[in-house]
Amino acid sequence: MLPSYDDLPGGKAWGVWGDSTGQGNGEGDVFGCLNLLTPERVQAGVACVQRGAVFALNWDMGLPDPPLFGRAAFQHEVTSLEHDAGHDETISGWNTQSSSQWDGFRHIRHAVHDFYGGVPDEEHGIHHWAARGIVGRGVLVDVGRWREAQGRPLQYDGPDPVEPDDVLGCLDAQGSAFEPGDILLLRTGWTAWYESLDPGRRQALAQNLLAPGLRPGVATARMLWDLHPAALAADNPAVEVWPPGSLAPPEVIARIATDYEAVAPEVFLHFALLPLLGLPLGEMWDLDALAADCAADGRYMCLLTSAPLNLRGGVASPPNALAIK
Repeated sequence: MLPSYDDLPGGKAWGVWGDSTGQGNGEGDVFGCLNLLTPERVQAGVACVQRGAVFALNWDMGLPDPPLFGRAAFQHEVTSLEHDAGHDETISGWNTQSSSQWDGFRHIRHAVHDFYGGVPDEEHGIHHWAARGIVGRGVLVDVGRWREAQGRPLQYDGPDPVEPDDVLGCLDAQGSAFEPGDILLLRTGWTAWYESLDPGRRQALAQNLLAPGLRPGVATARMLWDLHPAALAADNPAVEVWPPGSLAPPEVIARIATDYEAVAPEVFLHFALLPLLGLPLGEMWDLDALAADCAADGRYMCLLTSAPLNLRGGVASPPNALAIK
């Protein structure tokens, strides 16, 4: 039985699965909530496959264009083999977080508690996740479609919050029973909206990003932990609203310098989810085709597979994710 969020001291889930990876390498817990992906959860995912319909969840590597968060665009060069035998290629300046991605545990350090599990920075790395793979039952929460049906559609050009009750209400309306160890797929509709923008609006967005997402705060962290997902992936730029702090009242912002540990999750949800709860975060996943199919057949569960890059010490990775129904 996993503890509830309110039973976690300071919202910190270190040691919930012990200190060993179970691989005999002497490192601390490098999997966090991915420890919930047991063989039974894999079998639950396999049981969702009824039609053999496959949905690729990686967005175009070149989107967003220009990249967000001040990241540089990569350069793709196709080179010719000797004697015109074919081609090789190189990618330079590529940031693993420029498009669809997993945020690994090296991505965000908590200013008070360090990286997840107290594991030294250099001992975390996306290669741990790659070695075991990410396979389980995915549950789509199509909050974008649900909010629209509620008459309060998400605003994609501003920090419109998705409340904890929005997530739970959408699950209930879909008839989706979320079980511990499921992978939560949160669709807002942001990627489809982004693709509709002209180059000028995309440029403006790269310079001043405003985007909807989960509301930062303890209430959201509590809701997510108490669902006990193995991971959370969304189609918006940061899972949470952007920019950080845009929804926090002035009195909370004023406390950052003197009471950082207490107020940080109210400003930036990443601080609560990655280094404290060990919840892997996926961003800018392409969930639209899967969502349309789920809306058509009323089935919001799928087998989800993801093969992160086997990059030792990697901070992040494209998900290389498939949903199969």
